[in-house]
Amino acid sequence: MPDSSIIVRPVHINDLDQILALAAEAGVGITTLPNDRDLLRRRIQKSQRSMESIPDRPGGESYLLVMQDVNSGKIVGASGVVAKVGGFEPFYAYRLETQLFECKPLNVRKEIQVLHLVREHNGPAEVGSLYLSPEYRHKDFGRFLQLVRFLFIAENPEAFEPMVVSELRGVIDEQNRSAFWDAVGKHFFEIDFPKADYMSVVNKKFIADLMPTYPIYVPLLPESAQKVIGQVHDGSKPAMKNLEAEGFRFNGMVDIFDAGPCVSCDRDQIRTVRDSRVGVLESIVEEAIESPTYMIGTSGGEFRAGIGPLEILGNGRLRMLQSNAAALGITEGQHLRYSLLRPTKSTEKPEVLRESD
Repeated sequence: MPDSSIIVRPVHINDLDQILALAAEAGVGITTLPNDRDLLRRRIQKSQRSMESIPDRPGGESYLLVMQDVNSGKIVGASGVVAKVGGFEPFYAYRLETQLFECKPLNVRKEIQVLHLVREHNGPAEVGSLYLSPEYRHKDFGRFLQLVRFLFIAENPEAFEPMVVSELRGVIDEQNRSAFWDAVGKHFFEIDFPKADYMSVVNKKFIADLMPTYPIYVPLLPESAQKVIGQVHDGSKPAMKNLEAEGFRFNGMVDIFDAGPCVSCDRDQIRTVRDSRVGVLESIVEEAIESPTYMIGTSGGEFRAGIGPLEILGNGRLRMLQSNAAALGITEGQHLRYSLLRPTKSTEKPEVLRESD
């Protein structure tokens, strides 16, 4: 039985100290959850402004959700979504393409992979800022923290771009070194990978100033760098599996710093968005409910969500456990948005550690 004391809610400014502790614990690789009090304060404040007035069209709003153990009050995880990337600070990535080179007199025909720098000013929505404390990486909390963003998108679809992307963390060694960065970016920026990762949050202008704009031919890179292009960090492989189960696929783009893969899916075709439903809570009960585990969120008002069993009575009527209702502050007669935590045909049980941005 899922723990009903675990909920996800919008971040508040009073969470700053705990979010800062999470960011310090997460380390390098989550650029939108930086270990910087001032940057995190601004991130939280922007999320609060976005939540106060969710628009009917995306304009770069940023939403940060936190996972909380309501018994202890401890913030144990975070995940975010940006309504639209780009604008004044474009979304940067490398597009990985295969080009054919042929010379008939020499009887040579080769397919060469090439990286092209892409600047997207009118970009998609992006999910990121995903991190869960190690002690809570069980009981499906990781999957819930990752997928609850899609329940939030389902509740406010017009506030997000019709395409959603996620950048997965690339291969980084135990010393926080990236073979791809050492082979490419380091020669132009003359800073180490953690510093570049941090600066990409502070101000992306340095990327426009220094990033090489010409194509990069992959065979000219060291073998260590070639091997990691489009590869996901071991700690992010469960996150990748969860995204693939939701309908996300590699879109041929990789991160400009660590070459981690970028995956995407049409907003309305994301499994949680597509299959979620809204119903009215008819009754709250204490006796056990036999059902699969659902993500259960509020529909209307401040978004809050938990996981647990849910009895679907028909005609849009629902029955849920008293423990879940109490944790979420839900009363009878309220509208709820719900979706299965797992695809019905899935038997995998990966736990999310973290994505990337």
